[in-house]
Amino acid sequence: MRVTIVRSLVVAALAGLLLSACSKPSDKPQASREQVLAFLDDHPEVINEAAQRYELKRQKQLMAESAKAIAVRRAAIERDPHDFVANPNGKVTVTEFFDYRCPYCKASLPAIQALILQHPDIRFVFKEYPIIPDADGQIGVSLRASEAAMAAGRAGKYQSVHDAMMAMTSLDDAGIAKALRQNGLDPATTVGSADDARHIQQVRDLAKAIGATGTPTYVVGDTMIAGNSMDQLALAIEQARHAKS
Repeated sequence: MRVTIVRSLVVAALAGLLLSACSKPSDKPQASREQVLAFLDDHPEVINEAAQRYELKRQKQLMAESAKAIAVRRAAIERDPHDFVANPNGKVTVTEFFDYRCPYCKASLPAIQALILQHPDIRFVFKEYPIIPDADGQIGVSLRASEAAMAAGRAGKYQSVHDAMMAMTSLDDAGIAKALRQNGLDPATTVGSADDARHIQQVRDLAKAIGATGTPTYVVGDTMIAGNSMDQLALAIEQARHAKS
């Protein structure tokens, strides 16, 4: 849909530009809008090239804006004491904003587990970011999963409960309870607190401020990687390592 909108904007802009140029005083006949559009119909490569250039420029602008927003919020992104951190002594920090019901987050679980286990220099921060609504439009199961994980963290079981819930293809309240029981925790007492609720809202505000609109979203240094792109994440990590060497 966005590509279609971009192409429409490009067509309108090109047509306007050509017509403007043709409207300057001249002895030659001026091109009509229909002629301009006919030219574009006959040369679709012009539209494609312009659309690609427009999208590239837009992405660069968004990346620059995101980098500025991340830079001034680095402590909240990387050093919030409410977040669980794997490999806390690692030199390169990777932060993931995730939702336990996000299929893309689930798909990335094996790669993230391998990253944490095989690379102790990677300090991995887990940001609870429940945004996926239930059938009634309310964010219920995702929120309760995040609260359960944070409560499990206070019992020293965050990572195992996190992985158990993330590994479930379709997570519901029964799945949350199962993940807790599998790790020796009582679902009736392993519940979120008011402090957890405040922290989750702070994470939502932080995500909005840096432009993280979906899950998973990774932040490495000033770079934000949206979506399940392990190649882009690996590249950002290597760049961060090089910067620290």
